[in-house]
Amino acid sequence: MKKILVIGGIIVGLGIVGVIVTSFFLGNIVTAGVNNFAPKLTQTKVVLTSASISPLSGRGTLSGLVVGNPQGWSEANLCSLGQIHLDVQPFSILGDHIVVNEISIEAPEFNYETKIVSSNVADLLKNIEQLTGGKDSPQATTKSGKPIKFEVKKFRLQNGWVRLGVGPAAMKLPMPPIALDNLGTTEGGITPDQLVLAVMKSVTSSVVGATTGAALKIGGTTGAAAAEGAKQAVEGIKGLFGGKK
Repeated sequence: MKKILVIGGIIVGLGIVGVIVTSFFLGNIVTAGVNNFAPKLTQTKVVLTSASISPLSGRGTLSGLVVGNPQGWSEANLCSLGQIHLDVQPFSILGDHIVVNEISIEAPEFNYETKIVSSNVADLLKNIEQLTGGKDSPQATTKSGKPIKFEVKKFRLQNGWVRLGVGPAAMKLPMPPIALDNLGTTEGGITPDQLVLAVMKSVTSSVVGATTGAALKIGGTTGAAAAEGAKQAVEGIKGLFGGKK
């Protein structure tokens, strides 16, 4: 009986160690994947500090994700997403069809800069759009070479903030929440670049929505420029989504 208990204890102990090791392994894979793939797609600095994902529950957190500004804008980061909570179908992350039950981003911060008819957020979206689906688009594959595809059932971004402008005069504005469902479901999965583009379209629209009303109320030359840039950005987003200008 004692031998059985000892053997059982060893097996349980090895199982716990295995889970811990696998979690660490998955976290490192995700962190390295984001830090390698994302900058190629956005053509900006992208840094993910760490990731932790449980292979048993599929739940995890990405911490310290920041995206730098596109070329031609300030050296400040375009956004800081803080913590991103994930709920992935267990072990699907090890295959070529990753099913994400939910991605939840709480209280992200965006820095919105404008130059009359352009903005840093619009330029980032343009960078992503230019590469998505093209021959130069960065590809994520399994060890066997199969392309990795994603299916995201729920994407939620809430309680975000947008800073309009640069420096002490910047305005901090609440950002409309974003709710996207079934990304890649009907297609049988979408590639990482397609997923990022779909999310970034909604993020851009939300950032512009947060700033347009405020920009129109700002007086003086700076306010007029910001307002015009915001209005032009809105028109660009409408065209991008196929809406009427």
